[in-house]
Amino acid sequence: MGSGVVSGTYGHALFELAVELDVIDSLMEEAGVVREVLKQNPEFSRLLDHPRIGVEQKTALVEEAFSGRVSDNMTGFLSILVRNGRQRDIGSSLDEFIAEVKEYRHIGICHVVTALPLSEDQKERLVARLTETTAYNSFEMNYHVDPALIGGITIRIGDRVLDSSIRSELNGLKKSLQAVSVL
Repeated sequence: MGSGVVSGTYGHALFELAVELDVIDSLMEEAGVVREVLKQNPEFSRLLDHPRIGVEQKTALVEEAFSGRVSDNMTGFLSILVRNGRQRDIGSSLDEFIAEVKEYRHIGICHVVTALPLSEDQKERLVARLTETTAYNSFEMNYHVDPALIGGITIRIGDRVLDSSIRSELNGLKKSLQAVSVL
């Protein structure tokens, strides 16, 4: 089973547990805590992945590291991943869980790329327009500037992309001209 499938399976299982026990908010917060601990302590991840450290020791490390910081539900989730030899998938499983919670709460994750930075007014109008035209109640906006776009905008929400950049239009025109010149 590929890592993405594994992450999706475990992340989905944690999401279902959160819904069933009505602990979505607390587990979402705890997922952020665990992600931060892993990011700040790469040596901890290396320990969990070390081939000479047994599963019981790894499980004890997880329980020791997170006990008192997160709920038994989250510690149990992490322990299951470690027991199943999936410690490398902890981060991506939590990312999957967080993405499912956001989808459940109708929070869209939006990536916007423009040639020039947007003003606050432009950002507000964009969010208002996206809220009107999509099923999402709110958005987590990620803005990026790419001068290569020349002008226009590229918006990605999940696997949907709206590309109205001048670069995209020029590429389309170039393909049209190449098709004509072949004839």
